[in-house]
Amino acid sequence: MSLQVLYIDDEPDLREVAAMSLELDPELEVRCCASGPEALDVLESWRPDLILLDLMMPGMDGPTTHGKILERYGNAFPIIYFTARAEASERDRLKALGARGVIAKPFDPMSLAAQVRSLASGD
Repeated sequence: MSLQVLYIDDEPDLREVAAMSLELDPELEVRCCASGPEALDVLESWRPDLILLDLMMPGMDGPTTHGKILERYGNAFPIIYFTARAEASERDRLKALGARGVIAKPFDPMSLAAQVRSLASGD
């Protein structure tokens, strides 16, 4: 099944590695953004199947970006957080905001696409 993913992260090296990891799955189409405002601009013209969102970014952080997406589009896009802060209390807080799930950094590049697919399907 083809899956379009918008990946939002302010760290360019991590964006590159994660995008390459996701693209190991030929059925994943990945677009990357460096910030929340850039992602909101992209969403004006492109509708991904899900959003992979960094928690800690300068300016507009992950939860603020998430809130802006909810204001504009409701629950149109499942959101998966991608963060180094993946302890249980943080996972619970992010899920309370409406996140579909949380993927911890550092991550295994060989299994990232499978993790995203699993969360995208609601597993």
